[in-house]
Amino acid sequence: MMGGGYGMGGGGLIVMLIFAALVVIPFWRLLPKFGIPNWVALAAIIPLGALVLLWVMAFRDRLDGGRG
Repeated sequence: MMGGGYGMGGGGLIVMLIFAALVVIPFWRLLPKFGIPNWVALAAIIPLGALVLLWVMAFRDRLDGGRG
């Protein structure tokens, strides 16, 4: 058996880091446009954090009390 089923192997960690960068970098660039500090983008590493950030960005005007 190749790998023996123990962990992700050497390439798995690199793939995870690349995927995390592909998710975090767009949030890092977009969040300041919505008045949110860019360090909050680190919450996007967790899938639920990315989902929450998308909702906050989508409805930011409603959270500030704006209409429409």
